[in-house]
Amino acid sequence: MILMGHSLCLPTRATVHELFSVARDANVIPDISLDPVLTTFLSLDSSAALQHQYAFLQRSMSSGQQTAFSLSLTEKLGGSSRVTYGGVGVVALALSMLFDQVAQQVRAHGSTEGHLSAQRSQPKRIFGISSSSRIGGIIHSYLHLIPSIANNSEKMAETTELYDTWLKLEIIDHYERMTTKKRMSTVSMQQWLVGAAVHLHIRIHQVRLNSVPLGSAESLRRSYKTGLGRLVQGYTTYLRKNIQETPGPRKPGTRTASGLRQTTTLSVTNTTCSRNLLFNDSLDISADNETAPNTTADISCQRFTLNEDFGLNVTNRSNDTIVGVVNMETLNGSAEDFSMKGLLVIEPYRNVSHNVQHHPCESPVIQQALVMRIMKAQDLDRNRNFFLYPDKVFHSLLKQREDFEFKTD
Repeated sequence: MILMGHSLCLPTRATVHELFSVARDANVIPDISLDPVLTTFLSLDSSAALQHQYAFLQRSMSSGQQTAFSLSLTEKLGGSSRVTYGGVGVVALALSMLFDQVAQQVRAHGSTEGHLSAQRSQPKRIFGISSSSRIGGIIHSYLHLIPSIANNSEKMAETTELYDTWLKLEIIDHYERMTTKKRMSTVSMQQWLVGAAVHLHIRIHQVRLNSVPLGSAESLRRSYKTGLGRLVQGYTTYLRKNIQETPGPRKPGTRTASGLRQTTTLSVTNTTCSRNLLFNDSLDISADNETAPNTTADISCQRFTLNEDFGLNVTNRSNDTIVGVVNMETLNGSAEDFSMKGLLVIEPYRNVSHNVQHHPCESPVIQQALVMRIMKAQDLDRNRNFFLYPDKVFHSLLKQREDFEFKTD
């Protein structure tokens, strides 16, 4: 006898891929990867990156604009064309932001209205997070101050120590809200990552300024490395709980492609599931959360596991006789209303409608497969590597001392 229960409740790879593609094209796939600007300027290559940015901006300007660009920079840097530690760490990051801001103002100089707009405008986002958030606001304020005080070592040390304290307290509070008060979300993950990355390099810069011992920066790095691991686990659990999917419209009497491709013969246990599906713990779904479509018989219990490539492994609890058969025609001919589109919800305010057709009982497996696809799409290696510097690299960061100097002619 042919058992259809397995085929009805296990989607194909194509179905999962299609739904993932719909979400990606609609730009609702979350991204918790560190902004490349941070990983570029808070690295051993920061000096070269800043020189490249400066040269690129100058090449894109006319001779008159280049002169205005240099004059404006000199003014904002307190009359100097040289910036202490300007090629490394948070100072390089601050100068990079200043270069972009001044270049925008110079290009808008032809229009009085445009010039005023460029001067008054404040960035709404900074490294992927809102500049109006508490973490974003602290970072933006600190980086905005750096160019004018970088050459005053005493003022720079005092200001950096103050912002180190503010940012540390805010990140601790933010972490507690995420882990103990159920405030986990993509936005909160992005804010923590950016805050931790900048805070670590604020501490590293304090070592350069001889404000704190070397061990202080090393201790902070280890703390953030541990915190990141815990938060990634929490974020994965958060996605499992929030991703919800319902299938797209399907005409009565039309057999879906997934149904045709997956028909198979299986022997199963003599324990029935009373029309509900039992999944193993790795999927974090209980039978109470999912009701199978109308069928002429019960669906037998089996264990399903998902590998990272969405390979579906089926383990029968025994080789006893078959106890149920799902009638495909009954399902296809049901009187359900398929006039509305399907819906994929990733998290609150992040969703997309779709027309992907599949059987409703496949949704729980699809949801968990999408969690894997979404986490695989994150550049988590970039995040981890940022806090997992080999000792040699980390000590090289602490020893960076390059100044930055630009031409004033």
